[in-house]
Amino acid sequence: MGKRVALVLAGCGVFDGSEIHEASAALVHLSRGGAEVKIFAPNIEQRDVVNHLKGSPTEEKRNVLVESARLARGDIQDLAELKASEFDAVIFPGGFGVAKNLCSWAVDGKNCTVNEHVNSTLQAFHSAKKPIGLCCISPVLAAKVFPGCEVTVGQDKNVDGRFPDAETASAIAELGCKHICKNVNESHVDKANKIVTTCAFMCKAPLHEIFDGIGTMVQEVLKLA
Repeated sequence: MGKRVALVLAGCGVFDGSEIHEASAALVHLSRGGAEVKIFAPNIEQRDVVNHLKGSPTEEKRNVLVESARLARGDIQDLAELKASEFDAVIFPGGFGVAKNLCSWAVDGKNCTVNEHVNSTLQAFHSAKKPIGLCCISPVLAAKVFPGCEVTVGQDKNVDGRFPDAETASAIAELGCKHICKNVNESHVDKANKIVTTCAFMCKAPLHEIFDGIGTMVQEVLKLA
């Protein structure tokens, strides 16, 4: 029987929601792994709405759950309804929506607050010793909620200009967590906390390498489940 996995989205679109390629890659790898997936998102207003053609904010107001439904093809539930007891694992794709909607990292960095339902979801899976998969910027959620955990967001230096957000690793360390340097096609497993992370688009890399890295994260999550 396939593992039951919850996938948590943060909207639709890299600059104000979930990174679409990361969400899709996770879903493809979960499908290939025989997992039964249900998708969730918090029923809250987005912090901002970005015109992805111009890269600038607009005056629009959008709802995270409604926008996430685009990625979920309409089959989605309010994160408040997620029960960890009904799943074997949870996965969070990345995208700026994680840092804007699921927490306030985009504004407050390591001093951010985490959305109450995101926090309770992470705590519930962790308490039940069920694996948590995170990619791109979403490992900062674990760093904030679980001091002392191990995560990766890629490299801690901007190696060859491929890791422009390498300072995130320093902020993670300042939270009392251990940052593990990994390449884009790799993931890191914190066995003690059952947290699996991969850098995805935190690295400037070809799409297939990001897809493969997310695949290693999904595979490790399913092994732990």
